Amino acid sequence: MRVIICGAGRVGYGLATRLAVENNTVTVVDLSAELIRKITTDLDVRGVVGHGSHPDVLVRAGVESADMIIAVTQYDEVNMVACQIAHSLFDVPTKVARVRAQSYLRAQYNDLYSRENMPIDIIISPEIEIGKAILRRLSTPGAFNVVPFADGLVQFLGVRIGPDCPIIDTPIRQIPDLFEGLHAAIVGIRRDGVLFAPNPDDPLEVGDDAYFVTRAEHAQRLLEVVGTTESRARHVVIIGAGSIGTYVARQLEDQSGIRVRVIEADKDRAEMAATELPKTVILHGDAMDAAVQEEAGADTADLLIALTDDDKTNILASILGRRLGAHQNIVLLNERSMQELQKDLGIDMVIDPRASTVSSILRHVRRGRILDVYMLDQGSAEVLEGEVLETSIFAGKTLGEAGVEDGVAIGAVVRDGRVLMPEPTLLLKEGDRVILLAERAALRDIEALFRVGVELY
Repeated sequence: MRVIICGAGRVGYGLATRLAVENNTVTVVDLSAELIRKITTDLDVRGVVGHGSHPDVLVRAGVESADMIIAVTQYDEVNMVACQIAHSLFDVPTKVARVRAQSYLRAQYNDLYSRENMPIDIIISPEIEIGKAILRRLSTPGAFNVVPFADGLVQFLGVRIGPDCPIIDTPIRQIPDLFEGLHAAIVGIRRDGVLFAPNPDDPLEVGDDAYFVTRAEHAQRLLEVVGTTESRARHVVIIGAGSIGTYVARQLEDQSGIRVRVIEADKDRAEMAATELPKTVILHGDAMDAAVQEEAGADTADLLIALTDDDKTNILASILGRRLGAHQNIVLLNERSMQELQKDLGIDMVIDPRASTVSSILRHVRRGRILDVYMLDQGSAEVLEGEVLETSIFAGKTLGEAGVEDGVAIGAVVRDGRVLMPEPTLLLKEGDRVILLAERAALRDIEALFRVGVELY
């Protein structure tokens, strides 16, 4: 596949990394010669210095033969115009744009993106994706990561294994027999900073981050089994009234029994948030001031969420909140070096905005019948949902015969609305949805399993 990426920032770099290692032909366009120099030095991609929405620049990038354009610059208008140019002048089949301003995304303006107006095939909103991730965490206390698959029938949960977990040192293959009727498969383990798909004989250890695939209705029971059940947060303090903070607060306003207070350092932004959030208390002040956090109630908060655009502010404010008495925290971090300090800093959940955006885009880029994608640990592994086609390699074989290699763990098969355990004797049929975790080295082979026939295109 020939892909043009407009924007060589964090998201563009992440996308280029993922697509280049999968033998796609990738060209990256950016105004910054320094960013282009870095990305072409680090990755097997071509770079073009120039404005991503200018036709002559896109021609130099090879737009006339491109299969897809992905516009992820920091400017919504540039992204939208780049897609318009790619369609109107060069008939590029698939156009993807990152759009951050919520005004462009309101339901009453959906016709803007029709083929007759501004034909963008896929709109990605990082703020909404991140906001949804936070809200899922709030609705499933005890898990540090919650992602739905198969139209909500299945959940992917990240759970930290503590010393009281009753399944420590138990081989994974034996766990289903210990809890009758519980559908839960361990598909990933992060241990000592390394994420891997476990073998059936691998045990869990204290300190592991374990990733489960479970039926949605079994999620609460699973959390009780591993000993991580917590009460749902009723008092939430949000630091930062930007797009993400405002989105989360607005959604929480509609949920009864939840008290939300927001701290914002910028006076104009605080006043705007107060107008948009009539049920939420907005405090104008510095979140790194203990008095301001105490006024917001951080000392008694169930959850503190730091969502400013500055990593250091988020880290320091969250540490202060925990010291004051906040029970748990969620912190937005852009820099990978900061994310790796999560446990040392006492952060319960890290939100990586780049990973959220890249996952959303990969969902539409994957070849074959890949229906959904969620990227983990900077792309070291992915959770995928794929559909079995009549002529795909999977069809008519049992899971034991399907040729799934090391580095892959299957969590569930969904058939006609029923969630099935991934037993080796389970015969796969056309229309089945398979949810699995694959390490980076195994992704290309997994993608091939969901393609039509054996031809790789």
